[in-house]
Amino acid sequence: SPTFFQVLLSHLMAGHSPCASCKLLRRRCTKNCIFAPYFQSNDLQRFAIVHKVFGASNVGKMLRELPIQQRADAVNSLVYEANARVRDPVYGCVGAISLLQNQVSQLQRQLAIAQAEILCIQMQQDPNFSIFVDPNEKSLELSADDSSNAFQFLSYDSSGYVN
Repeated sequence: SPTFFQVLLSHLMAGHSPCASCKLLRRRCTKNCIFAPYFQSNDLQRFAIVHKVFGASNVGKMLRELPIQQRADAVNSLVYEANARVRDPVYGCVGAISLLQNQVSQLQRQLAIAQAEILCIQMQQDPNFSIFVDPNEKSLELSADDSSNAFQFLSYDSSGYVN
């Protein structure tokens, strides 16, 4: 995406074409318009959704309180959050975060099962396989009496899942 200064320069060189905010709200777009660098005239839908969820006045206040170098990121976040809120009016982006957290938990459980299966197979294949569990360290040391003298460590969390 273009930098703040590129957008501002194109806005100034375009003869003050109204930004999306001023177009939608039917205002005169001034050279000091807080929205112009972030909502170009062809971004009506982008501004419309932010305006619908947060209100133009609130967004303007938020932008004025931020340093210029942080405003573009703030606008991108507001657009993302507004889209999430429209898709899921109750939970918004928290719903998406919760879904991702559930997926991570499910994948961690699957990983723990796979690691336990690997451990069982290793134990069946090598009768000299030994296990040392240190509950204070929350780790499991696996070793086999072979010439490589290699050790394998698995860690597990408080729920008992192997990491």
